Formats: sequence, C-alpha cells, structure tokens
Amino acid sequence: MKAEELRNLSEGELLLKEKALYEELSKLNIQRYTGSVEKPHKFALIKQDIARIRTILNEKKDK
Repeated sequence: MKAEELRNLSEGELLLKEKALYEELSKLNIQRYTGSVEKPHKFALIKQDIARIRTILNEKKDK
C-alpha cells in the first residue's frame, strides 16, 4: 500500500488494517514452520505495510 492511500483513512480503519496484516503475518509464519510458504517475499511486504501504518498513526497522534 502507498502512504498516500493510508493517510486518507481514519484511525479506526488504520487499526483494522493493521490487525488484518498481523493476522496474515501469523498465517504466513505458520506456513513457514510447516515448510510450505509459496511467496516468502510477502513477509517483508507485510512488515513494511505495518510500519507505514504505525508511522501514520503516530503522525496523527501528534496533531
């Protein structure tokens, strides 16, 4: 996701997106431990999206 798209969302929507990304990350971790990860690059992409969301949430708190 792009930061511009995320900045247009409300705090509640951002928190929901963050929760969904954490759930997806946990599913990928389960796949990692069973040895059947089809797209290992998704780990980095999800972690980057979570970091973007947290950054934007912190920016909104400061305002």
